Amino acid sequence: MIGRAGCRGAATIVNAIATGKGAAFGITLETDAEVSLEAGSGELRIPHSTEGSGLVVGCVRALAKKAGKPEVHGQIRIESEIPISRGLKSSSAVSNAVVLATARALGVSLPDFELILTGIEESIKASVTITGAFDDASACYMGGVVATDNRAFTVLHQGTLDPDLVVILHVPERRITKASVKDLDFRPIAHEVEKAFDLALRGEYLKAMELNSRAYSKVLDVSEDIASLARKKGALAAGISGTGPATAIVCDRAAENDILRALQREEGSILKAHVNDTPATEVVPRLL
Repeated sequence: MIGRAGCRGAATIVNAIATGKGAAFGITLETDAEVSLEAGSGELRIPHSTEGSGLVVGCVRALAKKAGKPEVHGQIRIESEIPISRGLKSSSAVSNAVVLATARALGVSLPDFELILTGIEESIKASVTITGAFDDASACYMGGVVATDNRAFTVLHQGTLDPDLVVILHVPERRITKASVKDLDFRPIAHEVEKAFDLALRGEYLKAMELNSRAYSKVLDVSEDIASLARKKGALAAGISGTGPATAIVCDRAAENDILRALQREEGSILKAHVNDTPATEVVPRLL
């Protein structure tokens, strides 16, 4: 029994940590999973992988249990182009891809909402999320723009961004783990974040993204210098994604080269993507 699936990443519009409500938009960086299973108890192996293995195995076991086939063993392959612990939803993309690939391997059909929640439950167990990341997981799985109430697991708004827009990602070497920020006090910025979320609900995604970034940078101690530089070079919006330290930059093609040239003088790697509106169920894995 072999199942394959892909899920693309996302970038933050509004981080949900401060208020429990968040928004994100899909980007074309991808994670692919191949799950090969056999009936019977035994080990689930992940060749050449150490980081995040608990989340991956947990997703397979949980989905198999929900499918009424709890005793399985086999092998899981993961390939991803999404940097880990930089705020670009790597865990959400992995969990979505793994649960979808597991469902296909087992030949079961479950509602999208059930698949997303399975990944979220295992992400919480693996301590790779603070809020449950329903906004991130939904944007990765559904594509487009998604705004959610993470506490109620409710989608409040869906929308789109212009597919011709370019998404440039500045990715520092530094990682920010969820454990390192879980005890920070986000209450002082809650009002600003609420304003950003209201903008997102009204479809003013780029304004929301910038207001969110200014608010969170103060608590996370992540510099907005890259975002400011990108704006000066013509970006439509730029801001810290997730808990950072990556900065997501949205621009049109006319400004792309000027922004890329400016970023090349800064420390850190640069990735280029596009807005993604393809749901995970329709993604054809290309990395395996």
